[in-house]
Amino acid sequence: MKKITIAIDGYSSTGKSTIAKQLAKALGYVYVDTGAMYRAVTLYAIRKGFVSETSEHFTKLIAALPSVNLKFVYNEELGFSEMFLNDENVEKEIRTLAVSKLVSKVAAVKEVRTKLVEMQKEMGKEKGVVMDGRDIGSVVFPDAEFKVFMTASPETRAHRRYKELLDKGESVTYEDVLLNVRSRDYIDSNRKESPLIIAKDAIEFDNSDMGLIEQFERMHNYALRIIKG
Repeated sequence: MKKITIAIDGYSSTGKSTIAKQLAKALGYVYVDTGAMYRAVTLYAIRKGFVSETSEHFTKLIAALPSVNLKFVYNEELGFSEMFLNDENVEKEIRTLAVSKLVSKVAAVKEVRTKLVEMQKEMGKEKGVVMDGRDIGSVVFPDAEFKVFMTASPETRAHRRYKELLDKGESVTYEDVLLNVRSRDYIDSNRKESPLIIAKDAIEFDNSDMGLIEQFERMHNYALRIIKG
């Protein structure tokens, strides 16, 4: 059976990673969470004082990029790969609201995107990969056989993210999460480098009123049709 590349793009908190993981597991494909990569670079920038809510020192971040080493390490107990930054497991730390508030700014830096896109292309060069992010179908793999653009209302996405953060023990308000969702939408869609767009041959998938099982079944069936020709 032939292998294809599956590119899943879309707004924040639309469930891209969840669906991508399910598809990869069902198809026996490699899953790459590009958002985790940008979050890890953002965490590095925060730790080094290169970025905060009130300041940006991106020239320093750019100069330090050769010192940023990212890799995914599979966790057999959890059943998925975790992000390591310079050999440190940062999977939990990169999912905090503190990182979420700054990741879109860091992801807009041309040199950051260039470094990570090169890594992503290398990861998927043999096909048989499910990759999710903001520019997978438009920039990283413009020739991907199956492209999806996921969307949902800002309010729906904020509720999902708010519940997820509360479940992780973070002290946040729904209003702060909604503000972050809208802010990230604007920055992602209006940045100069690889803005968030719907690739012309992508399927737009609004899951505002859709459960996980229905989402997975629809995407899985579509992927199988493409794979089988």
